[in-house]
Amino acid sequence: MNSRREFLKTSAAVGVASLAGAAPLHAAKTARIIDCHTHFYDPTRPEGVPWPAKGTPLYRRVLPDDWMAVAGPHGVTDTVVVEASPWVEDNQFLLDLAAKDKRLLGIIGNLDPAAPDFATHVKRFAANPLYRGIRIASAKAALPENVGAYAAGLKQLAGAGLVLDINGGPATPGAAATLAKAQPDLTVIINHCGNPGDAAKPLPEEWKTGITAAAALPNVFCKVSALVEGVRGELGKAPADPGYYLPILDTLWEAFGPDRLIYGSNWPVSDRGAPYATVIGIVKAYFEGKGEAAAEAYFWKNSQVAYRWRER
Repeated sequence: MNSRREFLKTSAAVGVASLAGAAPLHAAKTARIIDCHTHFYDPTRPEGVPWPAKGTPLYRRVLPDDWMAVAGPHGVTDTVVVEASPWVEDNQFLLDLAAKDKRLLGIIGNLDPAAPDFATHVKRFAANPLYRGIRIASAKAALPENVGAYAAGLKQLAGAGLVLDINGGPATPGAAATLAKAQPDLTVIINHCGNPGDAAKPLPEEWKTGITAAAALPNVFCKVSALVEGVRGELGKAPADPGYYLPILDTLWEAFGPDRLIYGSNWPVSDRGAPYATVIGIVKAYFEGKGEAAAEAYFWKNSQVAYRWRER
């Protein structure tokens, strides 16, 4: 409780007023903000989309201009996009978007390392410098029948200069540690804080031990994203108080320090938890409270180290 009180005292001028609507977030202390977790898709195209499902709030056309309309007012300038669709050609869909829009610094694709044509697809997409890696599900990677194929596939991924995003439940950080230790030349990036759940609830022990194990490996980074989606409550109304999320934020900071944490919004999925202003306001209050150098590292510099994106 004391750490929460101290945090709110030191961060009030930075983020809490902004979250309350007292001032816009244009005047960021950071010179640049790169959102390293967005999703773009178009259900109106002839083939439709495999995700999200029809009839849900997320089932709508979501493209770069739609993202910039909500992110731009808060000083965000660029993004690394993550493909949620399992359709191979949707990797190309994002690359085609990026070819026309320089705000897209990189693409994290969706390929199955256990698929027989994985090597062919990696070679194809890695030829485009905007293709920075793939995302996998931690549970699928841990299946005994997939271990051998994933080991071979991830070795190829590292050899192609690509990175691995990994997502799943609270066992994800432990899975990331296992893969990163086996593949020391592969950069592994934990998505969504490793999904520990609601910050107000006891954090899973497997998450805490996994975070410790992952952070001990220099080739593992962690995206601080999906904080608001973990809240158990009314959709879209997660707390804007940054102090609510300290159990997760402090654990990640103590484990990874200032050089391996990365900003991501998870927009538009983040709308399930709270508006974009709340999402970015929470982390602005926390990381700007750590000082300008830490904020610069979190909001853009660390992403360049991890994803090795190039200026456009």
